[in-house]
Amino acid sequence: MGLEIALQLGWKMPDAIIYPTGGGTGIIGMHKAFQELLELGWIEGRQPRFIAVQPEGCQPIVRAFQEGRETSQPWANATTLSDGLRVPHPFADYLILSAIRETGGTALAVEDSEMVDAMYEMATAEGIIACPEGAATLVALKRLLKEGFLGPEETIVLLNTGSGYKYLHLIKDMV
Repeated sequence: MGLEIALQLGWKMPDAIIYPTGGGTGIIGMHKAFQELLELGWIEGRQPRFIAVQPEGCQPIVRAFQEGRETSQPWANATTLSDGLRVPHPFADYLILSAIRETGGTALAVEDSEMVDAMYEMATAEGIIACPEGAATLVALKRLLKEGFLGPEETIVLLNTGSGYKYLHLIKDMV
């Protein structure tokens, strides 16, 4: 994903990447890819800020980040409509947390209902049939812009990690 993002942005790094974080291997891989591209001299600048988004009902990385821990604790009774984000204890939590901190990023949790609303918004406004995981990134973007953590002039990448088609039952009553 890191190589694809760099290529699509003309071999420039974005200012921030908002990633729906279940197992978190996407953050780990992108962080490594950007580091290697920097070392090769193919791109310049600094790593993008990595922002992990998790659901309120399963947020081990968010909690560990907020508490300043290097590893997460298993999340008891994980519940969320987002299958890809229901990961109570990511195996490489220490690498995820390290990448977030090293790049000046953050971690935040969103409600399932916010994800569903964002799925509908993305579908009606852009024709994107996002999964709840991907829709969580839109919720995070709006919140971080409102709080001033991100600015409207920044290049920000949102990742949609799956198809929303298997979740159509969530929005059928809205249309």
